[in-house]
Parts: sequence; C-alpha cells; structure tokens
Amino acid sequence: MLADLAGGFLKLFEFWTFLHLVGGFLLGLVFGAIPGLTATLAIALLLPFTFGMELSNALVMVMGIYMAGIYAGSVTGITVNIPGAPSGVITSIEGHPLMKKGHGAKALGLDAFASSAGGMIGALVLMFVAFPMSELALLFKTPDKFSLVLLAVVTVTIVSNGSLWKSIISMTIGLMLATVGIDRMIPVGRFHFDSPHLVEGVGLLPAVIGLFAVCELLSQAAKSTTIKAAVHKAVQPVFKRRDFIPTFKEIRDIGLVTYVKSSVIGTVIGMLPGGGAAMASFIAYAEAKRVSKRPEEYGKGSHEGLAAAESSNNAMCGGALIPLLTLGIPGDAVTAIIFGVLLIQGLAPGPDLLSGSFAALSPMFAALFIASTFVFISILIFGPYYVKITRLNRGMLYSFIAMIAMVGTYASAFSFFQMWVALGIGAVGFFLRAMGYPVIPILMGVILGPYLEEYLRRSMIISEANPMIFLTSPISLSLLALTCVFVYFLRVRRPRV
Repeated sequence: MLADLAGGFLKLFEFWTFLHLVGGFLLGLVFGAIPGLTATLAIALLLPFTFGMELSNALVMVMGIYMAGIYAGSVTGITVNIPGAPSGVITSIEGHPLMKKGHGAKALGLDAFASSAGGMIGALVLMFVAFPMSELALLFKTPDKFSLVLLAVVTVTIVSNGSLWKSIISMTIGLMLATVGIDRMIPVGRFHFDSPHLVEGVGLLPAVIGLFAVCELLSQAAKSTTIKAAVHKAVQPVFKRRDFIPTFKEIRDIGLVTYVKSSVIGTVIGMLPGGGAAMASFIAYAEAKRVSKRPEEYGKGSHEGLAAAESSNNAMCGGALIPLLTLGIPGDAVTAIIFGVLLIQGLAPGPDLLSGSFAALSPMFAALFIASTFVFISILIFGPYYVKITRLNRGMLYSFIAMIAMVGTYASAFSFFQMWVALGIGAVGFFLRAMGYPVIPILMGVILGPYLEEYLRRSMIISEANPMIFLTSPISLSLLALTCVFVYFLRVRRPRV
C-alpha cells in the first residue's frame, strides 16, 4: 500500500499529470468563487472530456477541481459577503466582518491556512484509514442517520445569532420548501398547486443564489452607495503578499485542537451520504463555539470560528471519497459525478475497488493531498487580487455577479422557472433579513429537509411507527444526547454578552 502511494506521488511529478492537476485547481478556483458556478458544475462540464483522458490525468484533474472548488466558495463570501457555494456560508459570517474592519488579508490568510490544513488531514485519513472508516460508516443505520441530520438541523438553528424563535421560523420555512415537488419515497408530486414547474421542487442552487446572491444584491441596493463607498475606502488598506501569511500567534490562539477536531468532524460527516461541506462546517463551527473561551466573538469576526468552518469543509473532501470508493455510495453531489468519471474509466466503485485497483487510484489520493497545499500557495499568489474585488465599481461588480448567478441557475437545470424561483426566494430573504430573521437556517432547511424526512419515514416503517427505535440504537441515542448537550451549552447556558 505504501509503495503504491509513493508511486502515486511520483506520478504527479510527470509534466502532463502535474499540468492537469494545476489546470483543474485553477478551474475549481474560478467555478467555486463565482456564485452560481460550483465545483459540481465544473466537474459535470469536465465529465464528457474524461472519455479521451488517461485515467490518472482524469482523476487528478477532478481532485484539483474538488479541493479548490470547496475552498473558493469562501473567497467571495469573505470579500463581498456572497459565498460562491453553501460550504462558504459559515466562513462569510466570520470572514466578512473582518473584511469590513480592514482585516481582509488576515481573514483570507487564515481561511486558506485552515482549508489547507483540513484538506491535508482529510486526504491522510483517506489514504490510511479508508477501510476502517468505511466499516464505521456501515454501522450507521437509518435511525442513526436521522439523528445525525436532526443534530445538524438543531445545531444550525441554535447557533444563529438573534432571536431563537426567529431562527426556528426560518428553519421551518426551509423545511417547508424542501417538501415541494416529487416525494422522495413515493413518485407523486406534492404542494405543487397543479404547476408542472413546481413538481421539480426547489433546487439547491436556486436557493443558494436567491438567499445569498439575490438577497445580498437587494440589501446593497437598499443602502446608501455614498456612505458605503466612504466607509469602504476608509477601511481597506493596501495589502502585501506577506500580510496573507497568518502569524504563529494567531495560529496558536486558534489552537491545534481546533484544526484537528474540526478536520476530524468534517471527515466523518463527509463519509455519510448527504453530509456534505455545508453540514460539516456548521457542526464543526457549533462545536468550536461550544468549547470556546471567547464565544462572544462569534458572528463578529472570530478567527477560531473561521478556522473551524474551513478546516472541516475541506477535510470533508477526503471523507466523502471513502464511501464512494469502498461502498459505491457517493457522499455528496460532487462525488456523485466522480462516480460517473470512474465508470467512464472502466472502474466500478465498491468493496473490491481498492483491493483490486489501489495502484491505479493512488495518483488520485496524492492529488487530493497536493491540491490541499495549493490552497495556501494560491492565497500568496492571488490574495491581493481577491481583496481588489471589493475595490471594483459596485455597480459593475454586482451586475456581473447577478448575471453569472442567473446564468448559473439556468445552467443547473436548464429551466427559466428556476431563475424565477431564485429571484422569489431572494426577495423573500431580503424582507426576512430586514426584519431580523436569519436566512442561513432557511438554506440548511432546504438542504437537510429531504434527508430528515426520508430517514424519519424509513425509520417509522422499519419500527412499525414505534419512535423508540431512535432510543434503542446506541449511535442514535448518542447523537440525540449530543443534540441536547448542544442545546444546553449554546442556548440554555450560553454566556450573556
């Protein structure tokens, strides 16, 4: 195994293989940073071209896109408060306040360092713990998955700043939107009001674009551009590349435990179907806030919160590949497309894949690790240009973002109706945010709602409608107990600030 891994790293030093990795990474940066153009879309567009690629080149390029796409979703989130992907939502909460205070280079540097560290830890877990971790994932039965998703739903609700009741209402709206369309267990439409378009349901991308791109654009349009320009000019110094390198003191204050624990959380969440980077970042962020000595800083530019979110969502990449390669079960939307890449190359994901084709897949493992190091290198190269995004003409910048967001929404389903859905959700989100309702729980309700419903209904079918099934499973019981712990420490006993 170690010899095969060494061979995979050596393969990356071949010119064309390395060029595919760099090209994929740069493509992932572009698609991940621009709202509406996700890593999923980038790999989907690459899929037809993998027919003519050598196996190692195709897998290496996909890994570059994957790692860069997850990271880059935080770049526009930090700079203009419009995350390029759901994985960048939490990072925006902590990174954009730092940007407004004139600490944009520090925010982007800490973001890249945490992403790089998390990505490397996730890749190492993938390399050396794939088989044991896949056995752990097999232990999660349907009731356990429900309790995990419930933990995520409750966590997202209680970590939102402001009124708990408003957070609950926002989450409820998101869960309601998730029920529109085809039933996940019975192929019939529901809550579509006889509209053939609503049978499609509310897509994830329109929800993301609506709640963050459209909502943010409307919020910026409602503000005084003169005042905003004056403030913006006052707080944005000229940054040099060394300003993007975190100091040892900043990293020490965040703590090695935060990086490692958040990365482990991200890896484990990534292993579970439907987990994804968004859920990983929310749970890791909540855990970091629970044990933090400075919880009052969260939501105002916490270095610790930013590092926890970014470490976990990039570590998720390695975790999500484990069930794909060992069980043939994709962990998220991106790995579902990677599944197609493997099939095109004549490899069938499943229990026999690693034992029979580990040498062929080793460049893929090595590429994920090397791409993680590229993340931090990229901030030293492109960091000053990221900051300059905020110095662009606001009218031109927001017009460009609006155009790309709408095109991305249409391209996701080739549906004009989904563009109207994004605009409608954005308008509703704008009014809700103006009244103090958080919009993040709405998005997480849309993401997690289908899984929460499916696992609940399947559990009820298995137990013949006996809810005790959630208490008789040790894993489910532990997750429910952890949910209660989170509620107690984050809401009942939270510090008064």
